[in-house]
Amino acid sequence: MKFIIGLIMVVVGALITIKSEKLLEFFGRIDFFEDKLGTSGGSRLGYKLIGLLIFFLGMLTMTGLIGGFLQFVLSPLLKWSNPEL
Repeated sequence: MKFIIGLIMVVVGALITIKSEKLLEFFGRIDFFEDKLGTSGGSRLGYKLIGLLIFFLGMLTMTGLIGGFLQFVLSPLLKWSNPEL
């Protein structure tokens, strides 16, 4: 089941990355991305970054490495909230 969910995430992430222009036309510009990522192409770049993030998480889910990756990324927060670790 993890493989199917990961495969769906990979496909959706790739489509978001490839079709970022259509997403920009449909949803419009996002002020946060325009302010932080550039003047005219910030939203387009933001959609591409979201697509790449979904693609990457889908690959991790598909291969079964998502648990270890999340543990690595969140370990500073988990150790801070539970000092006995």
